[in-house]
Amino acid sequence: MARCVQSVQEFVQDSFVPMVAVLCSEDAEKVARGNNLGFAELLRPFCRLTSEGHIRDPNNQVQPVKNLRISINNVCTRPTPASGALSPAQRRLLSEVVSSCQPPEGGAANVITAGEYDLNFNDRSLKASVPWYGAWKETLSQVGSSKHHTATTPWFEAYRESFLQTMAASDHEFLNHYLACLLVVSSGETVPVEQFLKLSQEQHRIQHSGDYTNPKWFIPNTLKYYVLLHDMSQGDEHRADAVYEDMKQRYGSQGCYLLKVNSRTAAAGADEQIPDPWSQYLHKNNVHSQSLCDEPTPAAANSALLENNFCSGEADTPDPAEKDGVPNCLDSHPLQLEAPADPGSLDTLRAMTSEPTKGGGGGAGGPVMSHGACLTLNDHDRIRQFIQEFTFRGLLPHIEKNIRQLNDQLVSRKGLSRSLFSATKKWFGGGKVPEKSISELKNTSGLLYPPEAPELQIRKMADLCFLVQHYELAYSCYHTAKKDFLSDQAMLYAAGSLEMAAVSTFLQSGAPRPYPAHYMDTAIQTYRDVCKNMVLAERCALLSAEVLKSQGKYSDAATLLIKMTSEDSDLRSALLLEQAAHCFINMRNPMVRKFAFHMILAGHRFSKAGQKRHALRCYCQAMQVYRGKGWSLAEDHINFTIGRQSFTLRQPDNAVSAFQQILSNDSQQTATQQGAFLREYLYVYKSVAAGSEVDLPQLPLPCIHSAATRVYFGHERRLAEGEKQAATHVSLDQEYDQDQAAMWCQLEEQAAAAANRGVAPPNFQPTQCCLNSQTDNQRFPLAVVEEPVIVEVAFRNPLKVPLSLSELSLLWRFTPKDLSRLQQDAVSAEATSEPVTNDKSAKTDDVVTTEVIPEFHMSPEETKVARLKLLPRLIGQLNILGVAYNLAASPSGETTAHCTEGQQTAEALVVRGRQDLEIRGPRLNHTKEHKTSVCHGPDHRLDPIVTPAMPLMEVFFLQFPTALLCGEIQKAYVEFCNVSAVALRGLRVASTHPHFFTFGGGTSPVTPLSPTAAENCSAYKTLVQPADGSPAELAVASAEDFARPSFKAAAEIPLEGGTLRPGESVQLPLWLRGPDQEGVHEINFLFYYESAQKGGRISHRVLRHTVFICASRSLSVRATASRSSVPPAGADAGVGGYKEEEEEEEEEVEEAAAAEGGKGDMLVFVDVENVNQSEGGVREFHIVQVSSCSKHWRLHKCINPAKDKDCKLTSRERAKLCFRAARCKPQQATSEAEDKYTFADLNLGNERIISSATPCGDFFFRCRAEANELRRDGRAAGASGAFSQPPCRVQGGGTAGAADIASLVRKCNELDLNIIVLWKAYVVEDNKQLILEGQLHVTLQTISKEACSLPQKEEAQEMVLLKFKSEPPAPASQPSVEQLSHLIKTNLHYPETYSHPFVHERLCVVPVTLTLSNCSLAQVDVIIDLRHKTSSPEAADLHGSFAWLGQTQYKRRLRAQEVARLPLRACFLHAGVYNLSTPRVYAKPAAPEPGGACETSQQVASPALIIVTNEA
Repeated sequence: MARCVQSVQEFVQDSFVPMVAVLCSEDAEKVARGNNLGFAELLRPFCRLTSEGHIRDPNNQVQPVKNLRISINNVCTRPTPASGALSPAQRRLLSEVVSSCQPPEGGAANVITAGEYDLNFNDRSLKASVPWYGAWKETLSQVGSSKHHTATTPWFEAYRESFLQTMAASDHEFLNHYLACLLVVSSGETVPVEQFLKLSQEQHRIQHSGDYTNPKWFIPNTLKYYVLLHDMSQGDEHRADAVYEDMKQRYGSQGCYLLKVNSRTAAAGADEQIPDPWSQYLHKNNVHSQSLCDEPTPAAANSALLENNFCSGEADTPDPAEKDGVPNCLDSHPLQLEAPADPGSLDTLRAMTSEPTKGGGGGAGGPVMSHGACLTLNDHDRIRQFIQEFTFRGLLPHIEKNIRQLNDQLVSRKGLSRSLFSATKKWFGGGKVPEKSISELKNTSGLLYPPEAPELQIRKMADLCFLVQHYELAYSCYHTAKKDFLSDQAMLYAAGSLEMAAVSTFLQSGAPRPYPAHYMDTAIQTYRDVCKNMVLAERCALLSAEVLKSQGKYSDAATLLIKMTSEDSDLRSALLLEQAAHCFINMRNPMVRKFAFHMILAGHRFSKAGQKRHALRCYCQAMQVYRGKGWSLAEDHINFTIGRQSFTLRQPDNAVSAFQQILSNDSQQTATQQGAFLREYLYVYKSVAAGSEVDLPQLPLPCIHSAATRVYFGHERRLAEGEKQAATHVSLDQEYDQDQAAMWCQLEEQAAAAANRGVAPPNFQPTQCCLNSQTDNQRFPLAVVEEPVIVEVAFRNPLKVPLSLSELSLLWRFTPKDLSRLQQDAVSAEATSEPVTNDKSAKTDDVVTTEVIPEFHMSPEETKVARLKLLPRLIGQLNILGVAYNLAASPSGETTAHCTEGQQTAEALVVRGRQDLEIRGPRLNHTKEHKTSVCHGPDHRLDPIVTPAMPLMEVFFLQFPTALLCGEIQKAYVEFCNVSAVALRGLRVASTHPHFFTFGGGTSPVTPLSPTAAENCSAYKTLVQPADGSPAELAVASAEDFARPSFKAAAEIPLEGGTLRPGESVQLPLWLRGPDQEGVHEINFLFYYESAQKGGRISHRVLRHTVFICASRSLSVRATASRSSVPPAGADAGVGGYKEEEEEEEEEVEEAAAAEGGKGDMLVFVDVENVNQSEGGVREFHIVQVSSCSKHWRLHKCINPAKDKDCKLTSRERAKLCFRAARCKPQQATSEAEDKYTFADLNLGNERIISSATPCGDFFFRCRAEANELRRDGRAAGASGAFSQPPCRVQGGGTAGAADIASLVRKCNELDLNIIVLWKAYVVEDNKQLILEGQLHVTLQTISKEACSLPQKEEAQEMVLLKFKSEPPAPASQPSVEQLSHLIKTNLHYPETYSHPFVHERLCVVPVTLTLSNCSLAQVDVIIDLRHKTSSPEAADLHGSFAWLGQTQYKRRLRAQEVARLPLRACFLHAGVYNLSTPRVYAKPAAPEPGGACETSQQVASPALIIVTNEA
């Protein structure tokens, strides 16, 4: 329950105070009217005693009377209605009291924190923290002990005080009956004593004649107190003193008083400041409320009302239309507009009560009327002294005497008659009224009990004791009377006794007994249900609720207040529901949702009672709880009601804000209801905006996802023109990918580094053409003048009804700046001018051209993007602020059915507004402050800097394929167009697949623009040269000849003159090669170019292009190299000896071989398989040429036995080719010679392709560079591989000699020979035969190790056990067994056929020469073992058995590259075919110390068969 300014004890005491009547003569009233006050009004501020009084109870015990207040009112004899219900005048009065007391607007708000909720109340209360969950006990105990932990409701206190003061006196209780009467006569009367006599007779007539039912008097012998009022400014003071002396003689010194007033003179009135204590008592609102009323109220009106001074001679007959005095009928909707001034309003009451106040005081004054103008501070003291004298010397003794008399009567009478009466009823059952009659008499007291009845005398004594604060005796009397009333079934009297017994118990000091709340509950139920008296029930509920609240029983208080709500009074129900809501919020565990729910109920009842301001306040307070908790329907209802009420109360801004909340949230309402909300908002908004010349206000619809805003700088992508395919670049249609952005940034950095001598510029920043929430927006983006800036804004329609937007455009602010001057002179100040905006209707196209979208329709719950364009015309700073548009409800079948203006169409409800684009940057998390708080960085995507003009290039591709065979070569064309007014230079291209394309080398022959000039439309440079078995054609080239100094560097695109002038275009050839791996490949190109005019803010520009190439399988090439078994020059003839014409060349080759560490030829076996499965209509492949490229080796000639000139392969066919490879001629010892490669071409068809020219050489070097890069990254296995540990570890390994030996051994097996297989494929497409051509590359790195053109699948690595124990350091690198088995090359020289006469000579001895060649650059120890026999019996039967004569084992040491010959003799016993390859050769590198590595068996040569015949 809301906090009251008074304590509960003070409130209860002030609710029941001694009543004193006043009868004034006309002259006395005139004296008081000189101060714009009646006599009763004059005394009211001084009616609370500041000193303590005393009385003696019947037991002669002194009882103190503290802080006593008396109520002094004029006598009014007008009859009042029955006390069971409020009269229309009382209803009007209470309604005006509540409406005139409003919370202050704009004052400091009180905040009550309950759990997750912070509730704001506009009053002066202290802020309190009442947690809902968690550690609430300690905090609540602190808050509970404070008197300022709840919000005040002064309108409720004003209503309560007015309600208690305007209650009609009842016959069943005497608390509101008059105890005394002040008879006031002016000292200016001719005979004041006669006037006193008249007033005394008038009082007696009113009380005892029976003609008047009002006012009611406490006891027959009413105290009369005679007051002589003397006007110090006019009357004779001596005469007044004389009259007063006479009065003391007549009435006694304790029954009269001389009151002197109006001591203030006119001369001193202007200077002296006298306080005005009457205004707060005469005002209509609460005495303690500091709120300001909406309408100023004259002070005199309240005095007339509070004094019940309606007796102007006329009866109060309200208009029949004003049945309840306030708009309380259920037919009037609470949300309707306020009606004109109510005839029963406070103004009408003022008019009714203005007649008796037209005396000399000036009548009903204005709002600024002063009171007590003729009084001084001494007069104030005299009045205060008068009240004290009257109370202590007149009233309290009078009450004490009556208490004694009543007590004596009750003691004497009750002892006999009451007991006899009770016994008679008990014995004979007499005196009991029938049950039906009792029910009829329950509500009346006069018929049931006569005034002298003992029960009423007990009640009178109880009331007197209660008024003088003798609560213990009062409780005893009330308790006794209660029993008697209950036994007589006098329920109204019993309920009154129960009520006051409970109050007396509560007010007793020391709390001898607990507060009997059940007494109050029984009294309320009896008043309401039995007696049908809602007024008394309401009073009882107000008292009990305050008592329960003071004891912390908020739940019981809330239950009690809710029970008192009914349909007969909306105002009372609203106030009690509001107080019940405050009880819920102040409970030990605050029930915040119940608080909000009952505030909603209170607001609804306030609205029905016509209290629209209070209704709005209740809804606003409840909204604090429901907001943001997911109760969308409740939020919508509350916001809609707030909007309606605010608009009715002429608060358009609040109404617009409330309707915005409805439309901004994700509403769960039906489409019809949402349409109604939208039309209400548009109508209210249009009413507010009509005639106001202010900035465009914010609109709630549609919702804008500001973080999803994307900004694109530049022209939109041009579509393809005929056969031309435009570069894809960047567009708003593409989704942002972080990995893709990093890839493009890397490519741009490579291009910038290539343009800057291999090092990226220190201030390099990647180009960002499209900015979004995932890009780095901390820098100000750079835009180019005369190039558009496109902003993509994401709109979302949260409603289930369509929206229609029109004239949609961007709002911006532009600040012109001279950027060139800033760069030329950094010291000078910025040359800026005033910012230019387009939020007004001024023409700004000469600064920034703004695109306007005329219509933009959104379907229900649709998310749609709008792309808005700006074209800056000047250089400077551009800030994009938001969007402006016209909002309207899209017309539909029922859009105008419920329109506010009836027939007003949806097209008329069009409003214009704006929404700002407020983008918050990423959250910072770098420092401790960032981590402990929520800080966001800047986001400047909407704040571009417009820079001077830059070149702009467009790229088109012609004849660019989408599908290729693996290794296929095709020729396309690229067209570069400069569409700007600035020349460009430094054109480069970087790509993720640099091996996929080439523009040709700078020194390569220029290829014609049109491919028709080449023979057979080939992309290669060819020469007609039939294959005749001659040696390969040789050519020498280097990687620099093909403009590929580095694999990752961006290639420069050759332009004539190095620049491309404005408006020019150039077309260049582009060769493409299909990827080696099948599948779909994404290939990215980045074209880099710079401006010919240096010094701009933008250093370069880029253009992106992405293509997807589908690669299909073509051929699979496998190659193996092995050492040739042909003996060196000068040896016996063997297979494949050299020709004599080549002897001179052989000598040079031998010298080169000796220098390079190797000797002899190589045999290269090429296995080609057609792995194409007739994809794309491929019929067959032709291998037209095999070329080689190496620094040290070359293909010499084809030694294929089939001698096929052209190798044709259909599907799944395989061909084997054999070539002899020889060492290249030694180059001159220059630095350039180290990078020279020898190309050897062996054509198998009728034309030779020059492999050292573009494009064959380009792709070879690009693929080789890619392979080297992959090997460096560890993604491809090297040819040599890691050395494995040998079977026998070297003793004392780890020395430098062991490492040198390993290097020498490894080098003897290395081979760097690249094979290029060129092919043609015949394809049938659209009944036409096409010829495709391509090339495949195979790199032979190691002798006897197969290499393949297709990428090999990486084998999954085996899991390695985790070892926690540190292993010993690995030994020095040693050659592997496989490498050691190739140290010695062996060859047997013998006659192929040998005849021997076995008849004459049994043994046949044949001479055999064993040639040993050291293939390494180290000394080698060799062991030749002739004891080896063939272990296979089948081989022995096939080849026969023979024996070697002489030594069975030889040991030799061969120097580096030494060739040694060992003569042997083979002995045969009979004719046959024998295999002489039985000697086993073991070798090991010669170790510097004895005890080196173990010998390793060398590879055995091919079988050496000899035919031994028997000579006849």
